[in-house]
Amino acid sequence: MSRISFHLHCRRIDASRNMARYYVLAIRPTLFGETAVVRSWGRIGRRGSERTDVFATEQEAVAHFLGLARRKYRKGYIPTATAPVMT
Repeated sequence: MSRISFHLHCRRIDASRNMARYYVLAIRPTLFGETAVVRSWGRIGRRGSERTDVFATEQEAVAHFLGLARRKYRKGYIPTATAPVMT
C-alpha cells in the first residue's frame, strides 16, 4: 500500500430541515494484504453506522473512495478540518 493517506471527514448541516449529518471515509490495509474503504455516517453527536468494502487492489479502492466522495459533494456535504469524536 502506498504512503498516501486517504481520509475524508465531511458534514452537511441545514437548520431549516433539522439536518446535521456527518460522513467519514478512509482507506485502510487489511490483515490479508487487501485494501478496504471504511465509511461511517450518521447524525452529528450520535453513534452512526459503518460499512467496510474490501478490494483486491489499491487502485480499485481509490476509485471507489473518489466516487463516494464525489457523490457526497454533489449532495451538499462540506469537508471539515477534523474528525468528529464519538464516545
